[in-house]
Amino acid sequence: MHAYLWVGLGSALGGMARFFCAEWAARLWGTGFPWGTLLVNVAGSFAVGVLIALVGPTGKPLLGHHAQQFAAVGFLGGYTTFSAFSLQTLGLLRDGAWAKAGANVAASVALCLIAVAVGYWLAQAINDARAN
Repeated sequence: MHAYLWVGLGSALGGMARFFCAEWAARLWGTGFPWGTLLVNVAGSFAVGVLIALVGPTGKPLLGHHAQQFAAVGFLGGYTTFSAFSLQTLGLLRDGAWAKAGANVAASVALCLIAVAVGYWLAQAINDARAN
């Protein structure tokens, strides 16, 4: 039961953080392209790469089990926005903005894969430095 509470709390906080970042990005860059969703997904991908490398089988667990569930499943699950990405891409397609829709798909996939890899590799370097 504790795990559900930790995941629920993390999801609520992650959702609020996602909303804040999306609103901030819209004020900064406008709403013609889903910059907020892209920003959130890239940052979330980087964060999950770092987290998994630090607490995964090759890293020394820095967080207890409930804290890992809070962070990875709860907060980052509530923070990242694949459903929003899909809906916004569909909206671009329905508006006839095919190039923007394609750019959103390509940028989201490429940047999130790069972010998770960089986060993972960075955390692995931290693990290696701590082991020595």
